[in-house]
Amino acid sequence: MPDARTIALYNEKASEYADAFADEKPDASLQSFLDLMPKGARVLDLGCGPGRASAYMRDAGLVPDPLDASEGMIALARDRYGLDARQGTFDDIAGTAIYDGVWANFSLLHAPRADLPRYLAAIGQATKTGGTLHIGMKTGEGTHRDALSRLYTFVTVPELRGLVEGAGFTVTDVREGAESGLAGTVDPFVIMRGRKNA
Repeated sequence: MPDARTIALYNEKASEYADAFADEKPDASLQSFLDLMPKGARVLDLGCGPGRASAYMRDAGLVPDPLDASEGMIALARDRYGLDARQGTFDDIAGTAIYDGVWANFSLLHAPRADLPRYLAAIGQATKTGGTLHIGMKTGEGTHRDALSRLYTFVTVPELRGLVEGAGFTVTDVREGAESGLAGTVDPFVIMRGRKNA
């Protein structure tokens, strides 16, 4: 089950979050992901938030499947972008070889560490051979809440690589950096991309 305080925060601040990250065009990470996807590709937008990434996917000729645990975020995705977004948790990742890509951009960082292997395994099962996984996580160690009371699980780069490879992907790209989020702190992160093995 998702952390109740984290979901409550996203419900309360859905509009503020959407406005804070309302870019006029896809950022570099999303654009490079879109460039890898064939027209008509089905993409799981895991933890879609207000739906901005899914809207860009749709505009690029893809078929996004936006999923989020926050009722407030799902309402925004539907109302602001006209998306057929669905409310659900990481436990609702299902299916076998149905997605050409999975966009898990700073969503699984809210999952308990003990659950990460099975969530990644479910993603691996749901991804077609040759499909692409994008995953963004905050780097570090341990678990703690930010100033807004959101619960985070921090990972090291080798730890995340092990999780991605263990789920049946070959890591093709790794990028590290630091940026400011909704809580106003500058935090280190890693973005990792993988290709699903046969």
